[in-house]
Amino acid sequence: MTALTVRLPNSVHQKIKELAARDDISVNQFIASAAAEKMASVLTLDFLKSEAALGRRSDFEHYLRMVPDAPAQAGDERV
Repeated sequence: MTALTVRLPNSVHQKIKELAARDDISVNQFIASAAAEKMASVLTLDFLKSEAALGRRSDFEHYLRMVPDAPAQAGDERV
């Protein structure tokens, strides 16, 4: 475990304390969870961008041509 000093505006610190108390967790747990969520979000976006870079328009069009040209099913119509 690593200790880290973070400077926060008083208003942010106060709101974090309130939210942590509401969830019955420590401020440290709240901040660790928030950092982990942000990290997961950034890593997911990186992954999706790298996967998208591997895509080819011709593959997309190939599979799109396989979709039948039929009217929308009930409930799926455009509004």
